Order: sequence, then C-alpha cells, then structure tokens
Amino acid sequence: MTDSATSTGVQNRSENELREQIRGIVVSMAPESDQSCEPETVLIEGLGYHSLALLELAFTLEDEFDLQPIDEQTARGITTVKDVEDIVVRMLSENPQG
Repeated sequence: MTDSATSTGVQNRSENELREQIRGIVVSMAPESDQSCEPETVLIEGLGYHSLALLELAFTLEDEFDLQPIDEQTARGITTVKDVEDIVVRMLSENPQG
C-alpha cells in the first residue's frame, strides 16, 4: 500500500467510515461546496461539478486510496455522491492492498 493509502488507514476503517471520508473529499473539492451533501446529491446539479472538476476528483480519489484509474464506461455512470462512494468501496474490496 502506498504511503498515502496507509496514512488514510483504509485497512482499519469500516465501510461507513470510508464512505464518510469519500463524501468529505467530494464536498471539499466541490465547486459549490456550501451545498448540503447527502448520498443522493447529484454531482453536477447539486455540487456544481463540471468536467475538469470531476477529473480532479477522480485523480484525488485514486491517489488517496491507491486506486487504479476508473475506466470511461464506469465513470460515465457516476452521477451522485453515492455512486462515487460505491465505486471506491467496490474497487477497494476487489483489490485489497497490503
């Protein structure tokens, strides 16, 4: 596991804790971060994400959790905060580090 992923304590976190951390990253990077953020919040309409901001979010999540890049087909299906949480949690469970 990389230093970044190790520092997040991914191995020792529950799924709920991971989802909270992911949601925090999504909100902190959102162009309209003063908005409330629930799992159902839509990234574009609810948080003001645009294509460049979405790419920056993807890169940040890949670095933070030591993930492989998300393929384009999967990325096109990500529209809500819950979708982001689900894909990161799924990728972590499919490729446990350590």
